Amino acid sequence: MRGRHRRLSSGKNGSDSGHLEMEQQVHFDNHLGESLAGTLHLPETPFDRGVVLAHCFTCSRHTTLLREIARELAAAGIAALRFDFSGNGQSGGDFAQSTHTKQIAEVTAATDFLSEKGVLWLGLAGHSMGAVVALLAAARLSTVRAVCCLAGRLSGMDASRYLTLDQRIELEQSGRTAFVSRGRELFLTLDFFSDAEKFDPAADLQGLKPPLLIVHGDADEIVPVSEAYGAHAQKSDGGKLAIIENADHMFSNPVHRIAICSTVVDWFNR
Repeated sequence: MRGRHRRLSSGKNGSDSGHLEMEQQVHFDNHLGESLAGTLHLPETPFDRGVVLAHCFTCSRHTTLLREIARELAAAGIAALRFDFSGNGQSGGDFAQSTHTKQIAEVTAATDFLSEKGVLWLGLAGHSMGAVVALLAAARLSTVRAVCCLAGRLSGMDASRYLTLDQRIELEQSGRTAFVSRGRELFLTLDFFSDAEKFDPAADLQGLKPPLLIVHGDADEIVPVSEAYGAHAQKSDGGKLAIIENADHMFSNPVHRIAICSTVVDWFNR
């Protein structure tokens, strides 16, 4: 296990906050024995709170948004674990075997890993696809105390509608279909689509017990901001909606990420 200390700024004005946190590159196994790669952010002070961060579709734990949120959580005294789903980033496993069921199990493995580090209070956060997985996992884990969904399509989606006609034909004939994302040729199988049909994020949203923070940009070009308003209307009890003006799907503007980090840290510190 490798670790390093980082001194963090406050994020509000660029000044030194005086907080140290330790970043450790870690590995833990999923339910199939595949090795998942993660980065664990530990505060310098004793802690009993922790948050698992889930990344977007075909992304990795190294997206700027997740890195900055994790570092600010640790600076505020909350342990944070960002990890790569199997078949992504530096984790083992085959992307073609990805399903919601498998990803929920991997989030569960990540919460178990944090618990072994002394975390008693667990939160989940996710971006885009990771937001949906975080919601589905929170609805099934009694240990989760709060959730944050960033730029997620929380009403659920029929993933097959995003396939071209040629991809649909390929899927029907061969049981899998190819696509290119972030410079990688990847495959999705019939199992991915049939497994997705087992879940109803909108129903899980209505019955969700932990309080929910929804963060969304009103200039999101991938998931319309109407998704955030609709989800909040279903889960307004004990929840909060934060709309970031002019923010895109990846929250690429540093000013927007500063606002998000502050909002997320405040949420998990409630």
